[in-house]
Amino acid sequence: MKNTTNKIVLIGAGAVGTSFLYSAINQGLAERYGIIDINEVNSRGQKLDLEDARPALPRDFEVESGNYELVSDADLIIITAGRPQKPGETRLNMVADNARIMKQIALQVKSHGFKGVTIIASNPVDIMTTVYQKITGFEPKKVISSSCTLDTLRLKLELSKIFNVAPTEFGVFVMGEHGDSSVSTFAHGTLKGIPLSKFFAKHSITQDQINEIHERVWKKAYEIIDCKHATFYGIGASLTDISMSILRDEKRVFATGSLLNGEYDMYGTYAGIPCVIGKEGIVETYEFPLSEQELAKFKKSVNTLKENTLLALKAIK
Repeated sequence: MKNTTNKIVLIGAGAVGTSFLYSAINQGLAERYGIIDINEVNSRGQKLDLEDARPALPRDFEVESGNYELVSDADLIIITAGRPQKPGETRLNMVADNARIMKQIALQVKSHGFKGVTIIASNPVDIMTTVYQKITGFEPKKVISSSCTLDTLRLKLELSKIFNVAPTEFGVFVMGEHGDSSVSTFAHGTLKGIPLSKFFAKHSITQDQINEIHERVWKKAYEIIDCKHATFYGIGASLTDISMSILRDEKRVFATGSLLNGEYDMYGTYAGIPCVIGKEGIVETYEFPLSEQELAKFKKSVNTLKENTLLALKAIK
């Protein structure tokens, strides 16, 4: 990646995108921000509103709105564009509509000479990321799906409530689809290196209760959508966390989506697995140990993504 001041461009200035920007700006993530939205009046309004925060924050920044020319010198693009998930709708129900949107974005980004790293949060996110990577032809390591990053945060939060320990202390992941078929990695999960199984036994937590923990995790988005019609603060903060690891080359591990190339003997689609994230994007992936049951669920989840990716690619022919 070129050595310049950090510039982030957001594509899609809805609730998720602007929550990310507000989080990033408050954490002093970058020096420059760009906003692209199909509604140019909205993107200008967001620009004017966000710049009002400059005098109140310890680290100054610039923010501009405009068209795809903004991506030509960007280090990082965040894509959140797409139609929102409706109450009662699964993320997979959005495949065709958002695939068409993603195709147009990908063509514009590529034609304007973007050379940096892309993070995608548009749902269904792993499928949209596969579409974007295929259309642009960008190196897979430089195209990242937010995937199960938020799900993993939700899992750690649920465990922290049970064991009264900070969420950061848990070594667990949610993997596969960012959606209903996701898999929580309880079998070999740890609390500061100690197997979770010991804590489950100590607190007399049954397998049914463990299953309920995972159910609360994957159903949480539906609960939020039923209450307030959309989720955005959690994913906004999650995107900031991933972006920080890229721009500061921190090489931290996230359950982001990577284009599978033999991990768990699966290939050809993006899915959430543990990824080391640095300035070039996905530095490497590794296979978190899974039980036989978890591995079977993970492969089923990946196959669900593959099937729906074919639908997405058919929709944009």
